[in-house]
Amino acid sequence: MLNPRATNDDLTAKARIRNAAMDLFAQYGESRVSLRAVAAEAGVTLGLVQHHFKTKAGLRDAVDQLVSEYFYQAVHSVPNTGTSGEVAAARDEAVREMLRENPAVVNYIRRAILEPDPAQSQFLERLVELVRSEVLFLREAGLASTTRRESTQVVSVLVRQLGELLLAPMIDSVWEMVDRGGDTPKPRLTITVEE
Repeated sequence: MLNPRATNDDLTAKARIRNAAMDLFAQYGESRVSLRAVAAEAGVTLGLVQHHFKTKAGLRDAVDQLVSEYFYQAVHSVPNTGTSGEVAAARDEAVREMLRENPAVVNYIRRAILEPDPAQSQFLERLVELVRSEVLFLREAGLASTTRRESTQVVSVLVRQLGELLLAPMIDSVWEMVDRGGDTPKPRLTITVEE
């Protein structure tokens, strides 16, 4: 899979700034990170950050686009061959693998979706639109049902691909509270969507 982030050796100052912002936003939350902190992390001046992104909202939009590109690249790394179930399973696995390899993306998504900041809803809207366009493509290619409602398919994909990611911290916390040191392995969340 092509890495949308590239490597620091190959990056323009604008890309380094965006990557530094994603790392800091993922770690601390956007509201706790200043443009000055992003500039310091990227090794550039505050003026250069403002030149490229104008405001923190502009920088957040660039980070949202980068994270969306991670999903796009993961999904499009899967050939559209096989049954609809095989294609869906392969796409889900490609997204899981991308998330395993990119902890900053995981943390950014958790914060963007779960923190009560109205500005963060833009990322969820972008993700929903990306999934909707993929569902439409698969329907037209005969790789997704056309009898199920499109909205149901969009929600199903998002729940399958993000449900475990978003609920894992809660499951870990609850397990620590209730585990009595027995031999029982920690439960793993799996999401099944009725067809």
